[in-house]
Amino acid sequence: MLADAELGQDFTILTQQYRELIDALLGVVGMAGIPVEVAPAGAGNFRGYDGNQFYVVRRGTVNAYYRGKTVYVLEEGDLLLPDIAGSAEQDSTVYFRSVAGARLDSYPALEFMRRVFNDPAAVRLWSRVLVTYSGLLLRITAAYAPDEAPTTPGFEDYAPGDIIIRQGDRADYVFNLSSGVAEVLVDDVTVGRIGEGEIFGAMAALTHADRSATVRAKTACSVVKVPREQFTELIKSNPATIHRLLVDMANSIVNLNEQLVGLQGSHVVQQTR
Repeated sequence: MLADAELGQDFTILTQQYRELIDALLGVVGMAGIPVEVAPAGAGNFRGYDGNQFYVVRRGTVNAYYRGKTVYVLEEGDLLLPDIAGSAEQDSTVYFRSVAGARLDSYPALEFMRRVFNDPAAVRLWSRVLVTYSGLLLRITAAYAPDEAPTTPGFEDYAPGDIIIRQGDRADYVFNLSSGVAEVLVDDVTVGRIGEGEIFGAMAALTHADRSATVRAKTACSVVKVPREQFTELIKSNPATIHRLLVDMANSIVNLNEQLVGLQGSHVVQQTR
């Protein structure tokens, strides 16, 4: 994904991760794409564009236009999602067309999502695709904003031992662990772990509560940060994200139960000595 704006190294890293996630998702879903040739066009959506399809760029580039201006450019390996939100109003619709022509692979959206929801691994990858996509668009939006407008760091690296979330702090972000392993602590007692691809910090953000636990990097970690308001909109429009949250929350509960059982067992052993 490209944008006609000055973007940092984090955008390049996220773009590479985004394409790798898309490729992995297509491999798990196992659905053959239908080739679509996109002729050069100067107006409207490309001929044959269908809002009920997902597309993956295989050759060339496709520009996304909003109110006559290029917002971003999709390159080989990028996913083109239909603009459902703006399709009812011409002035607010995002249009997709190619300046020099392109070739896409088309996937029926309903069948694609049916396969995603039938495979936990695909749900996990789909959730990561959406979170990463959100992070990319956040950076593009920030790049186009006036200098005085506040921007937020959406991608951060942490060394082993660094604090990602601190217990008691205000919950302004939801996090996705792109790489590495982190541990969860309550009152300095380890109660769980977070692995690559997991979403965390959502409960406090969604309930407007303070952080109930500390999350500390156990290894070198890369984290995508999504502002609370933006994440709220994301889960409203994407059931897969809700499913991923429920899975991660269930795993957290299992880990916490295991920790409690272990602590209780240690206490019993100490009492019998």
